[in-house]
Amino acid sequence: MAFTALCAALLPVTMSAHGTPAVADGNAATGRPSTAGRPDAAISAALEKAGALSSGYLSVAVLDLDSGASREYAPADHFFATASIVKADILSALLLRTQDEGRTLTAPERDNADRMIRASDNDAATYLWNRIGGGAGLAKANERLGLAATTPGPTWGVTTTTASDQLRILRAISTNDSPLTPGNRAFLHGLMSRVQPDQAWGVSAAADPGSATALKNGWLPRSATGLWVVNSIGEVRHDGHRLLVAVVSDSHRTMDIGVRQVEAAARAATDVVMNSA
Repeated sequence: MAFTALCAALLPVTMSAHGTPAVADGNAATGRPSTAGRPDAAISAALEKAGALSSGYLSVAVLDLDSGASREYAPADHFFATASIVKADILSALLLRTQDEGRTLTAPERDNADRMIRASDNDAATYLWNRIGGGAGLAKANERLGLAATTPGPTWGVTTTTASDQLRILRAISTNDSPLTPGNRAFLHGLMSRVQPDQAWGVSAAADPGSATALKNGWLPRSATGLWVVNSIGEVRHDGHRLLVAVVSDSHRTMDIGVRQVEAAARAATDVVMNSA
């Protein structure tokens, strides 16, 4: 699999054995809501059968926008580094800022937004991270977006989150139940619908053949261990229904292993939701 951009521009940075930037470890945070909940036997069994839990940690959340059915699997008290899926959150924060200021995106903001989402360009993400006021700006926007367990990092890629919070971001992008205007939702959704072909993996594995997918992926190796974070969020058509899907994972020996488990989780979880609709 060829990738044109590594979705991490993080501090502190070292070089991994793969010759790509790697981020220092640091996962669970204190003083945040617990991610523990009542186990969902159906989705747990489906993930086990699909091999999605064969290594590392993984969490998945799915919402059927047509039926309202939803399912979630989450390991207790485990928070995941966002890597580049936070770029959808950064752009959401910037769009909220423009709404508050009564303006549209400037030409540089629009250009960087395009490159950040479609090509996962890290320099563009850093530019827009600074435009929203860094972690403080992201945290302020996330309160309005309804996020409950996402903590901005000192740099954007080490923000930590949960699958359920990523579903909240997707709802803000894909539904009317959102502080974002219809035009701004359409802009962000449109960028996620046109990511570069080499980044169209992940939750798209659960999509009906030939259907459109809007997604954002993230991946990075941890500097202390060399193990990989692999995440994917987006909207897919599955059995004709509009589904929002968020899969976050870490501690994979290789990126390819992580991608396979994320895709297996997306397929298994969406099938469970459709069977419960």
